[in-house]
Amino acid sequence: MGCDNDRVEAAQPADRTPTDATPPQGQPPVRPDGGPAPSEGQPALVADQGEPAAVADTPAPPAGKAKGRSERSPKDMALSLLILLVPIALLLAFYRGFLGGDSPVTVDPAPALEQARSANAFPVAEPTGLGDDWRTVNARFRTEADGSTLRIGYVTPEGRGAQLVESNVPAEKLLPAELTEGQPQGAADLPGGLSWQRYTARGNEHALVLLEPNRTVIVVGDAGETELRKLATSLR
Repeated sequence: MGCDNDRVEAAQPADRTPTDATPPQGQPPVRPDGGPAPSEGQPALVADQGEPAAVADTPAPPAGKAKGRSERSPKDMALSLLILLVPIALLLAFYRGFLGGDSPVTVDPAPALEQARSANAFPVAEPTGLGDDWRTVNARFRTEADGSTLRIGYVTPEGRGAQLVESNVPAEKLLPAELTEGQPQGAADLPGGLSWQRYTARGNEHALVLLEPNRTVIVVGDAGETELRKLATSLR
């Protein structure tokens, strides 16, 4: 029996925590976490959860950087504008100098002249000897109920506009349509023996008019009188 008692005692170690948490008589109850339980009538203590996290403030931009953006000198602004304008100026110069950006689109007047001759509505006069600096920008022949009209437009050597009109439309209808209340200003005194007359025209334009029984010829435009006379005397 002595041996049995020794085995029983070895199976129960001395430092084993008892499962019953009831304190001895007269002592306060013990909580599982090791702290004393609050007395009756006192509020239970809440475990410390740590300090609340501080709210992160958005950092203000550096004062020097904001000041630098708002106080740009006129010199800096002028340099920035210059940097933008230089490439544009170079492109414009390339377009004008190498691609002919300012040159008008030219046309060949031969087809319109051939149509007018084929129609045989009136004697067709063709400009000759004007030179390459007289650029033809439009040419057309049209037949309507009142008659047929040939129009050839030019850009002159001085960059002005001039138009040749040949038509068998009655002059009393053709002149108001082409010159807008144009009035005769006297003889033009052109060489060749033809009776050219000077006329006013719309706006800042002037006109030279040749009245014949079977056709009317008009040279009109904002070109100078010298260029208008040259166009008129070139007709053959």
